[in-house]
Amino acid sequence: MKKIVFGALAAATTAMSPIGAYAQTEVQFWHAFTGRLGELVAAQVEEFNNSQSDYKIVASHKGNYSETLNAGIAAFRAGEQPHILMVFEVGTATMMAAEGAIKPVYEVMAESGAEFDPDAYIGAVKGYYTTTDGQMLSLPFNSSTPVLWVNRDAMEAAGVDPDTDLSTWQNVDEVLGQLKAGGEDCPLVTAWQSWIHVENLSAYHDVPFATQENGFAGLDTELALNGEAQVAHLAKMGEWAKDGEFIYTGRRNEGGANFRSGECALFTESSAGYAGIKDEAEFDFDVRPLPYWEGVGNAPQNTIIGGASLWVMQGHEAEEYKGVGEFLSFLSSTPVQAKWHQDTGYLPITTAAGEATREAGFYEENPGTDVAVKQMTANEPTANSKGIRLGSFDQIRGIIDEELEGVWAGDKTAQEAMDSAKERGDALLRRFEQANK
Repeated sequence: MKKIVFGALAAATTAMSPIGAYAQTEVQFWHAFTGRLGELVAAQVEEFNNSQSDYKIVASHKGNYSETLNAGIAAFRAGEQPHILMVFEVGTATMMAAEGAIKPVYEVMAESGAEFDPDAYIGAVKGYYTTTDGQMLSLPFNSSTPVLWVNRDAMEAAGVDPDTDLSTWQNVDEVLGQLKAGGEDCPLVTAWQSWIHVENLSAYHDVPFATQENGFAGLDTELALNGEAQVAHLAKMGEWAKDGEFIYTGRRNEGGANFRSGECALFTESSAGYAGIKDEAEFDFDVRPLPYWEGVGNAPQNTIIGGASLWVMQGHEAEEYKGVGEFLSFLSSTPVQAKWHQDTGYLPITTAAGEATREAGFYEENPGTDVAVKQMTANEPTANSKGIRLGSFDQIRGIIDEELEGVWAGDKTAQEAMDSAKERGDALLRRFEQANK
């Protein structure tokens, strides 16, 4: 057993529940969704439960992404782990190293006999959660990529043409000044600052975030986020913050409430912001591609995914795993995936779901909802843009967030902040490498 955050655990942990006394076999599913997304997950679970009588999925919200991962780790240590655990993409390397804690999805599906075609999943999503020989370890569930949300009413109120080209950061820079001059108090706000403005910024411009193909090629990786492209972008954002053109609201998605309420004109956020924005916004809005710096790297290359996948935990009975397989197959089915994509703004994880959405006329009726799909699939991913797979990535993100806050406050230059993030992050990478040799 490898020494990872799960600790020294027996590989064959038993957390079996007697099923003979029950009409249905229960399957525990822990997730991180609240609000509109939580409602949509509950609807999926209810639909599956009503579609058959053999299994009952019991869904439980366990906090935000980090809290859900930590709850899963603690439950495994106590022998009380769920069958299915939602883990955000930054926890992928940790879960991959957790031999004895996870049961790979390809094994679950083969043993359960449930319908499963690994080639049905779009490459940009599937590759993140598979082994080097293409075996799927976890099931892609909610995969998103960052886009630019535009409050058209706020643009007009500030005297800025809402149809202005915002495809490049050079253009955004000019528009932010116009918005500020026009009386807009919140020209730009962001969610998930590290994911969008460091990780995706790197991929979109085809520059490395880390060595060793961003960690895909080995554990002996080092951060490269203090390069010229990243530092220049963050330095410009620091100027916007100083001038009141970029308003910092928090490390996660605190800025979403500001945008949905109509307070802010521009918002860099996940494509999955669609569910909440469509539900709450009382203004006319657009979804546009994430801007890029013209002339930097190979931009626009492709952005990378965020969101989470579903990991199956060891320690349960065969009959329960059959239920897991049936539920995962249900979630991947074309009708369910197409509806999930249309309701949430998450990427369709299968090619068929995307095609069904297009054929139904959804993209024509809802302009911009296909932006994320195009942005992810326009170019074949490179070593710098296929994703990031690092050990201790959640903690590294915390370091980056802390350093970025120093830039926004004017306490550090962008170069100083990213040099420090590299030094601190590399120390965590070395510890993870030593523990998983």
